[in-house]
Amino acid sequence: MTLKWLAAAVILYLLLFWMAGRAVYHPWKFPNGFWEQQTRIGAEDVWLHAADGVKLHGWWVPVEKARLATLFLHGNAGNITMRVRHARPITEAASAVLLLEYRGYGKSDGSPSERGLYADADAGYDFLRERGFRPEQIVVHGESLGASVAVDLASRRPCAGVILEAPFPSAGHVAATLLPFIGHWLIFSFNSLQKMARIEAPVLVIHGDRDSIIPHRLGRMVHAAARDPKEMWTVPGGDHNDLVEAAGPEYPKRLAAFYASLSPQSR
Repeated sequence: MTLKWLAAAVILYLLLFWMAGRAVYHPWKFPNGFWEQQTRIGAEDVWLHAADGVKLHGWWVPVEKARLATLFLHGNAGNITMRVRHARPITEAASAVLLLEYRGYGKSDGSPSERGLYADADAGYDFLRERGFRPEQIVVHGESLGASVAVDLASRRPCAGVILEAPFPSAGHVAATLLPFIGHWLIFSFNSLQKMARIEAPVLVIHGDRDSIIPHRLGRMVHAAARDPKEMWTVPGGDHNDLVEAAGPEYPKRLAAFYASLSPQSR
C-alpha cells in the first residue's frame, strides 16, 4: 500500500509540475488581437531574428529626435496589440519604443520558453543598436513576466535604465502564492533575485498595491535586491493589468522624470 501511495504522489507531482510549466505562457497568435491599434500609435512593422534563427515580429514606434529608445517586453498573456496603453505614455515621455513580440506570440514564429524569451530580448536590444542607439540610450522596460526577461537582459548587457512593472523574484514565488507549501517545488524558472545585483543601471519598480496576481510584497523583494540608484513607485488602487489606467496622467510624468534622471551620457 505504501508503494502505491508513493507512486500516486509522484504521478500527482509530475502532473502538477507539467501543468505549472504550461501555465506560464498564454499567447495570442495572429489574427487574434487588436491589430488595428497599429495605425493609432504610428507603429512600423519590423522583423527580427533571434540568435537561434527564430523569426520575430515587433512594432517600432519612432519619436523624432528621441535621445532614448525603450525595449518593451510584455507579460505572459495576449500579444503586443494589447500593449498600446504602454506605448502611448512611453512616446509621450519622449522615448521611442520597440514593442517586441516573443516567439509563439502574435506574428512571431516558434514556441515560447524561458531560454527562448531571453534570446528574443537580445534580438530586440540588437535591433535598437542597429537603429543607432548606444547602450546608454536604451531603456529596458518589462511588464510582469517581461520584467523577469528585462532583468535577465539588463544583468548581461549595458543599458541606460530598467523599468520593472509588477515584477516577481521567481516563478516559484508566484506559484507559492497560489499553492502554499508546494508551489515553490513545481516551477524553477525566471529567477531574478540574484540577477538584480548584476544590474548597474538605475532601476524603477512599479507595482500596484492591490495586485491580485503578483502581490505587492513580491515587487518589494525585487526592489530590495536592486543596487542603488533605485526607486519603488506603488500605484494606489493598481491591480495587475490596470497599472497605466490606475496611475492616469501620473504614469507618463513618472516615466519622463525617470528618463530625465538617467546618465547625462544618454542625453
